Amino acid sequence: MFRICKTLEIENGHMLARHPDACRFPHGHSRKVEIVLEAAELDDNGMVCDFKIVKDAVGEFLNTFDHALCMNTEDPMYPTLKAAFGERVIAFENTEPTTEVLAKTFFDTIAKGLADYAARSDTRYRLRAEVRLASVRVWETSSSWAEYSL
Repeated sequence: MFRICKTLEIENGHMLARHPDACRFPHGHSRKVEIVLEAAELDDNGMVCDFKIVKDAVGEFLNTFDHALCMNTEDPMYPTLKAAFGERVIAFENTEPTTEVLAKTFFDTIAKGLADYAARSDTRYRLRAEVRLASVRVWETSSSWAEYSL
């Protein structure tokens, strides 16, 4: 199996309402999002796929998390902050937006974005149907990450 990884970076904040310590307050992270794709065979160019495909397929989605605050809708401050900052506050329905939850959220949306990209015929770069999203790893700090894979 061949694997490639494309890393994108976002500045992202969250609040963990149920956390017993400082993480219950708004705070931010310089997050790296590692997107790992795999295929059993290489394409005619000797690649799993071109790295540009990843950014084309999911860059816009990840940008919605850049300079945004992820919050549990049960947090008492959610309505106030949502009213004040609108789309820059991202709702997680009755769920703590931990790095683990972000990794799964990103995985699910990236998988759909890649499938949609592969189905298109108007792209400069082709994404073969046999290319599979293997995992998404989200770094919270330089020494801490969470990963989701099937």
